[in-house]
Amino acid sequence: MTTSDIAAVRRATDRVRERALAEGLIDIGYATLDTPIGRLLVAATAEGLVRIGFEDEGDGPLIELSALVSPRIMETPGRVDEARRQLDSYFDRGLRQFNLPLDWRLVGSFGRRVLGRVARVPYGGVESYGDVAVEIGHPRAARAVGNAVGANPMPIVVPCHRVVRTGGALGGYGGGLPRKRFLLELEGALPTSRAAARSG
Repeated sequence: MTTSDIAAVRRATDRVRERALAEGLIDIGYATLDTPIGRLLVAATAEGLVRIGFEDEGDGPLIELSALVSPRIMETPGRVDEARRQLDSYFDRGLRQFNLPLDWRLVGSFGRRVLGRVARVPYGGVESYGDVAVEIGHPRAARAVGNAVGANPMPIVVPCHRVVRTGGALGGYGGGLPRKRFLLELEGALPTSRAAARSG
């Protein structure tokens, strides 16, 4: 294939993408972002952000979206431009609170209550799974809260990394504990990162 053939294919692909978007033939648009914690897949519907996936999940997020939302998925970076801008600002320490429309269709009613509460845990703060359970009116449901937090389809934006075990141990994280630690340190939420900030 020549350089002009490649360019022609790219132009044709762009035209198909633009037409599909204009005609409502794409239900989910996605893009990949390079971040300090690796590549993220960011996907959105017309209603809002629906999924963020970590690079080690492979094609899992796209397969999940295809099965549970719609098979009409296309890489359309324009659909996630605002999410990209806010994530970039967050990783540059310029954004403390995300302001994105969210599409909750991958989350059941209990999970929505849990993640709605988690979304209010402030930047630089942490709460325990038990605290979240109490806040949503289910004080004995810390384990169920942990399961809902672990199934969060929009990590970082819905800050499940801010939920830790009673006593301060990190607990689990769908993206892995090194990423959870990185995010909490970025926000100054770990005791060691607070001490470093005070002494620095």
